[in-house]
Amino acid sequence: MNEEIIERFNEFVKRKGLRRTSQRDSLVSMIFAKDEHFTSEELYEKIRRSDADVSRATVYRTISLLVDAGMLREIDLGGEEKTYDPNFLDKPSHNHLVCVDCRKVVEFEDKNIDTLGDCIARRLGFRTVQQEIHIEAACQTLRDKGMCPELLSRRLSGKRIKKR
Repeated sequence: MNEEIIERFNEFVKRKGLRRTSQRDSLVSMIFAKDEHFTSEELYEKIRRSDADVSRATVYRTISLLVDAGMLREIDLGGEEKTYDPNFLDKPSHNHLVCVDCRKVVEFEDKNIDTLGDCIARRLGFRTVQQEIHIEAACQTLRDKGMCPELLSRRLSGKRIKKR
């Protein structure tokens, strides 16, 4: 994990008058170890497997601090739970495809979409700061067979799925 991320978070915590804790450090390390989207509950379940001392409240407070620090983004991928994205720091233009069956998230980049977004913003008198597109789609297998192959594995792994 990037030491700059830990340092940036610790500076933010210090400015807020809070103290550094091992539980927060564990959470920050886990969040930024991979570029995966997650919900608070998914993070809580994952951290509990490696550090049973981390409470649900600590998870929620740490996520809130990371969002306030501008290091984590809350994104709307549909469903009832908030989803968080740790990998937008290097990519302010951020696009997601979400399977309408299993809710699997696929991130993608496209220079044409970036250019189109900039053109629209300029035409309307704005300057693009960040761009985010969310597309819900059915994969080829879902269209052909009526069920996404990821659905069963995501249910078994405890990943969020669309409420039916």
